[in-house]
Amino acid sequence: MKRLRCARGQASVELLGAVPALLVLGLVLFQLLAVGYVAVLAGNAADAGALAAAGGADAREAARAAVPGWQRARMKVDVDSDRVRVLMRPPSPIDRVEDALEVAASAGTEAR
Repeated sequence: MKRLRCARGQASVELLGAVPALLVLGLVLFQLLAVGYVAVLAGNAADAGALAAAGGADAREAARAAVPGWQRARMKVDVDSDRVRVLMRPPSPIDRVEDALEVAASAGTEAR
């Protein structure tokens, strides 16, 4: 009986020790998903800009239109003569992580 009293509350202490590790793991997984999603968005925006440039339209405007509104403030579009380069920062609760994980995508057209 005395031995059982010593172990009382042990599960609660272990749970409190595991919560920070689970929170960090969740944050890392969220960040990986955000980077992957932003990479897809950047690729789509670069493709849209390159297609617009090939058709004679404004490549910057087409690239921005291909991205959801919440992400437009986090993107940069550079247009050269035959290439469109899109830089995007994924959403993150930590600004330094957001800047370090910037994703780039480029697309171009080939004249025939």
